[in-house]
Amino acid sequence: MALIWQKTLAATDYQVRSAGQTRRLYTNGVFHSQYNPNRPWTHGVWDLLMLPTLFHQPGQIRRVLVLGVGGGAVIRLLQEHIQPEEIIGIDLNTVHLSVARRFFGVKRSSAQLVRADACDWLRTYRGAPFDLIIDDLFGEEEGEPVRAVNLDVPWCRVLKRHLSTRGIIVVNTMGNRDLRESAFLSHPETARSFRSAWRLSLPLYDNVVGAFLRIDARRNTLYKALDVLPRTAGRKLDFRMRSIPLP
Repeated sequence: MALIWQKTLAATDYQVRSAGQTRRLYTNGVFHSQYNPNRPWTHGVWDLLMLPTLFHQPGQIRRVLVLGVGGGAVIRLLQEHIQPEEIIGIDLNTVHLSVARRFFGVKRSSAQLVRADACDWLRTYRGAPFDLIIDDLFGEEEGEPVRAVNLDVPWCRVLKRHLSTRGIIVVNTMGNRDLRESAFLSHPETARSFRSAWRLSLPLYDNVVGAFLRIDARRNTLYKALDVLPRTAGRKLDFRMRSIPLP
């Protein structure tokens, strides 16, 4: 892929690379985002972060909170396929927010991007609840991606506290073990307010995405919605999904 932009700040190397219309963001060599405005899917983990919204009927996901913006790929997918009324994206990294605007096309008119520590911001937030909360809080260590915030009981309670009565929490994890050990699945009291949970993955990615819903979610609902999404006809999305028993 061609290098189209690079910046080094405080010993951190940022790069945006392109292949045709595809844009990729790398931070210290770690792959953070990919998006192509001419394609309906990224064929990456960002698709999995958006897909659980299809358990709901169109128009029911109105307010969205994205914790960990990166280059904004999931925000672009939400804008393309769901069109929520409001999207707030939180990221501590100023460069990532700038890249999301400049190279990934996240417009000010369709998403509010906030530079803040996501944990501090959400713990002090006093506004209306969200229909969808996406936790994609990742950093990097020695060239490898790592979760920035543990999915322990205190943090999962904070996420739940700001979720609407029929909302969805979607979390990106490093694999099956991380998801199993999250408080959503290992702590019965934390899981109590959810009615269904799903595990989503891609063949070429180690990441596993967990979706925790306050509604009864059926597989056929998502697949039927996927079949009728605009721009996706004939564009197969190869992913795996299975129901997870709640404790």
